[in-house]
Amino acid sequence: MTDPRNSSQPCWYELGTSNLDAASEFYARVMPWTIVPSGMEGMDYRLANDHDGNGVAGLMDVGDQTSAPPNWTFYLAVDDADAKAAEVTKAGGSVIAPPADIPGTGRFAVCADPQGAVFGILAPAPMEGANPTVGAYDQSVPGHGNWHELMTSDPEAAAEFYGSVFGWTKSTPMDMGESGTYQLMAADGDDLAGIMGLMGAPQPSWGVIFGVEGVDPAVEAAKAAGATVVREPMEVPGGWAAYLTDPQGAFFAVAGPKG
Repeated sequence: MTDPRNSSQPCWYELGTSNLDAASEFYARVMPWTIVPSGMEGMDYRLANDHDGNGVAGLMDVGDQTSAPPNWTFYLAVDDADAKAAEVTKAGGSVIAPPADIPGTGRFAVCADPQGAVFGILAPAPMEGANPTVGAYDQSVPGHGNWHELMTSDPEAAAEFYGSVFGWTKSTPMDMGESGTYQLMAADGDDLAGIMGLMGAPQPSWGVIFGVEGVDPAVEAAKAAGATVVREPMEVPGGWAAYLTDPQGAFFAVAGPKG
């Protein structure tokens, strides 16, 4: 894996929820994660670690802090959060939360693209070792970020934005008939996202897909833990996927082998 600080790949995932205890219990049952306190002073921020103890995502309660509904978002690795936030604005996007430091983690900002879809940027703090990596996004490891889907009011403009600001390039376009085109996007030569029309969504938004060891077992565990299945397991290029909302209403998806 390349060092994501030198690329435009996702490097972290984050859940904002209305019930942190319930969300922590839910994802510990559904995903191959262990949810632990981060030790961050002044707030209850929890970490979702994989079986090897590597951090994949953060969970926090935003019920009293924002009017936004529970949701997942991802952060793109950048070299300079302040410079990249300025690029976002120059390209027609907006900065929702200005660049700020997270001790021991890096400098981050929360942004929106010109159509309003929210994402984050993160300049990770220096890490030990000759070739440090931040492996939250890894299509080969269950429990890590596996794919990203943007539903937007202007797919062509969105592709141009992520290309100009983050260096993503158009890959294979997939014809979905009356639903339009599903445009694959690549970073560093590898496909990592798809861009499509709104498909009935109320507003432009990003969807996060996590890898699992088996889609059917993950969906059954999610239903037993109170999730709503938005789309039942279906075959997709490279495996299977299913789309859900957690008990607090946050949308997410899982992908991997069927059983």
